[in-house]
Amino acid sequence: MKSAQTLTGVIHTATRMDKALAEVTDLSRERIKALIAEGKVEVGGQTATSPSAKAQVDQSFLIHIPPPSDPQAYPQDIPLTVVFEDEHLIVVDKPAGMVVHPAAGNPDGTLVNALLHHCRGQLSGIGGVARPGIVHRIDKDTSGLLVVAKSDAAHEGLARQFADHSLERAYFAVCGGHPNPSAGTVSGRLGRSDTNRKKMAVLPDDSKRGKHAVTHYTTVQRLDHAALVECRLETGRTHQVRVHLASIGHSLLGDPVYGRTPAPLRSTIKALDFKRQALHAATLGFDHPVTGNQCRFSSEIPADMTELIDQLGGSNR
Repeated sequence: MKSAQTLTGVIHTATRMDKALAEVTDLSRERIKALIAEGKVEVGGQTATSPSAKAQVDQSFLIHIPPPSDPQAYPQDIPLTVVFEDEHLIVVDKPAGMVVHPAAGNPDGTLVNALLHHCRGQLSGIGGVARPGIVHRIDKDTSGLLVVAKSDAAHEGLARQFADHSLERAYFAVCGGHPNPSAGTVSGRLGRSDTNRKKMAVLPDDSKRGKHAVTHYTTVQRLDHAALVECRLETGRTHQVRVHLASIGHSLLGDPVYGRTPAPLRSTIKALDFKRQALHAATLGFDHPVTGNQCRFSSEIPADMTELIDQLGGSNR
């Protein structure tokens, strides 16, 4: 269980209290509003009572953040596609729509709930009771391969490989338009957007926020006003492929956060009822953290993305 946290500092801009505090912390305005309502925010030595009150430049602030709840995940008999399993780790092919671990708004029905049933509770305890065995994540509406640690030794060994970016990870994505050049590299710091704290964004190179991220892309097939692209990751940041492709003007089809469906494709997307980002984690390679054996797994593009590609195939427009 994480402990309580206290944030301190000074306000930089004279604007609404919630906005001013969001600008100097990693908290969203909604989170700050909730903390103000709970009496957890002090500004200028006084307890803040209104998120819309005017903040003053150079006022000191103090925010008390209570420890997050860490709900106990429990086993659920949910079907899993297991690609590989031994006593140390398990590789699964996650369907789109499945959340990886329990959190607010998704207390059950997650991959962790399914794994606890399948593995009879034998998962690494390093991630805590809500995230046992979880070394990395893919978004709820992204499909594909995920490795989960069953032993602490496996968890530590996999975590080191994620930290030094030595794993092989490749995604297939369907993006709007045709990238030009057809292959290339997108790099830049990724961090929370200044305008929308729920989104990630490419930040200036001299920014003190965010983390360095690199994506190599190659066009596999030109489609009708779209392209099937393979993306190979040097790093694994939150929403990396989605943000990087959007930053070069080729956001993923179906992405509700970072993209808009090109006008010529809207009728096709609607007819297919395609409602998720067209992104699939297709390849995962790593050194087995206990045996040292090289492991490499592949997953075929799922039916919904295949249907989308088929519908858009055959054109070079």
